[in-house]
Amino acid sequence: MSNQSWQTRREAAVVNGVGTLMPVFIDRAQNAELWDVEGNRYIDFASGIAVLNTGHNHPKVVAAVREQLEKFSHTCFQVTPYPGYIELAEKLNALVPGSTPKRTLFLSTGAEAVENAIKIARAHTGRSGTIAFKGGFHGRTMMGMALTGKVVPYKTGFGPLPGEVYHLPFPADYLGVSEADALAALDLCFSADIEPTRVAAIIIEPVQGEGGFYPASPSFMQSLRNVCDQHGIVLICDEIQSGFCRTGKTFATEYSGIEPDIMTLAKSLAGGFPLSAVVGKAAIMNAAKPGGLGGTYAGSPIACAAALAVLDVIEEEQLNRRAQAQGEQLKARLHQLAERFDCIGDIRGPGAMVAMELVKGRDARQPDADLTKRLVAEAGKQGLVLLSCGVRANVIRFLAPLTAAPTLVDEGLDKLERALTAALA
Repeated sequence: MSNQSWQTRREAAVVNGVGTLMPVFIDRAQNAELWDVEGNRYIDFASGIAVLNTGHNHPKVVAAVREQLEKFSHTCFQVTPYPGYIELAEKLNALVPGSTPKRTLFLSTGAEAVENAIKIARAHTGRSGTIAFKGGFHGRTMMGMALTGKVVPYKTGFGPLPGEVYHLPFPADYLGVSEADALAALDLCFSADIEPTRVAAIIIEPVQGEGGFYPASPSFMQSLRNVCDQHGIVLICDEIQSGFCRTGKTFATEYSGIEPDIMTLAKSLAGGFPLSAVVGKAAIMNAAKPGGLGGTYAGSPIACAAALAVLDVIEEEQLNRRAQAQGEQLKARLHQLAERFDCIGDIRGPGAMVAMELVKGRDARQPDADLTKRLVAEAGKQGLVLLSCGVRANVIRFLAPLTAAPTLVDEGLDKLERALTAALA
């Protein structure tokens, strides 16, 4: 069947609220390449929205999943547990930043991880308030939407949302928001909106994902750590998009040298299988009573097996080093393009979590969302899967698998150049 025939069936069977970037239907995938039902080939600079740092169908992940499937697919950890859940928890407890003893909870999605991180913070502190950041993305569940700092399309029509969630400006020099501005807004929040003794948690992405790939500086993260320590607030680092080597470190929080109280993990944790985790200091994580946490499919044995293989791949194939190399490759080429095209206003991001911001005439105050939309569409025509993001809808983000060969990344960047030329014509 053709892509168009599948699109017709999709429109008749699937709700409108699930958006689709490209009207092509994938038949198979390998590492950083996709082929649709018509045999067309695409280079994947999206990785299923940062899920496939180890690439599509990594042989080690496939082998681990096959071996687990031959044993059993599901028992529910809360009914009859299994070793893979424990082994993976032990590895993550040792892997996340900080020397404080850790505990881990497994779930299925990033949004579930965020919801449960807030539940745990409330159980530990006995408080109810939460502070998040404008531009942040934390999921599409009710609390996830409340925490997310972007209205369209995530919150439109879904209110009222949970209360006692307060948003601060995220420091981004390119947008004219300094660290001092953000910290002053936090002080104002404490004096005008909610006293710090009622705040259970501050949640932050060390590098904003949907918000535009703006990184928080080490000094800002350290300031938040100090504020949380001063007031007994739980600091939650949401590493759902930035984790597992995307930034050139296993977790982006490592750049700041701080120890979070809780981290939320998902996406590239399990190489394409649904799995998320909440990892945090044992004294905090153990605050919830037995039965208060969990889920029927939480910590799927298949996904745990995949995740254990992913952690092996990270070490064996040195994915942090490969992320640094890929990031340097991307930035070098994008800076060359910026010399030709004055629509490229900024190029940023640690490791391979790279973004370029599209504006009019290099003016940061004039985001070009229309050009961004045209570029994504033209890239698809060129055989390149490309994602946009940003509160102003004018940022292109690059999320190629870290296992992609440099020659394939170059081929993708050639396609990007042709697509940008066409989008500007």
